[in-house]
Amino acid sequence: MPRDEILNPVTDVEREAVRTAQRALSVRETGLLDDVTKASLRGIQRLLGLPVTGVLDRVTADALERLRPPGLRE
Repeated sequence: MPRDEILNPVTDVEREAVRTAQRALSVRETGLLDDVTKASLRGIQRLLGLPVTGVLDRVTADALERLRPPGLRE
């Protein structure tokens, strides 16, 4: 993830980071921060006691990675 937070993915790397988060959230992989993805991010942020922003930031991305089973981590 190149920036500390992704508000609007504009590069291929950012879109891939969003797709990775979407896979972890079990939502449709679009590479875009659509309404469903933002709502899912807010839900997991709330659940994990993180700042509830609906934005894919480094802290949220790291938390999603830790939640994935070891065999499915990148």
